[in-house]
Amino acid sequence: MVLEEFVKSRSLAVFDLDGTVADTRHRLHFVESRPHDWEAFFAAAAQDAPLAEGVALARASVGVHEVVYVTGRPERCRRDTLAWLDRHGLPPGRLLMRRDRDRRPARVAKPELLRKLARGRTVAMVVDDDVQVCRAYEAAGFPVVRADWMPASPALEQAQNRVGRT
Repeated sequence: MVLEEFVKSRSLAVFDLDGTVADTRHRLHFVESRPHDWEAFFAAAAQDAPLAEGVALARASVGVHEVVYVTGRPERCRRDTLAWLDRHGLPPGRLLMRRDRDRRPARVAKPELLRKLARGRTVAMVVDDDVQVCRAYEAAGFPVVRADWMPASPALEQAQNRVGRT
């Protein structure tokens, strides 16, 4: 019981995946052309290179905060995503993902996931690369660190906020 109370008392450091700790540039071509090939886009995530800045921030957070990952990736990607996090030495933590058929924009889906997680908890920071998602987090009262270490991609922004896929 003491360990459970300690964990619940720790603040949360929340990290996005795509564009924050995972470099998606090698798979953007799947969403830049029509029709979009979503299955190939998500399957290729297993080959993402880690983004050094995001990985370093996650590792630095682990001693002070409980690390949690909130992503717009669909639930069907859970096993590959967990394996990727482990393979690249990211801290273990809960992984919140959108339901497989959830097509809402990331700026809607991800803050909803975080609000549920954060009930009764302090969120120390939320690290995300998507400007619209960052604005939504800030509007909900969460402290945001903008992950600006990977060049922005109009195709990924469209996927995250218009098509509702990541």
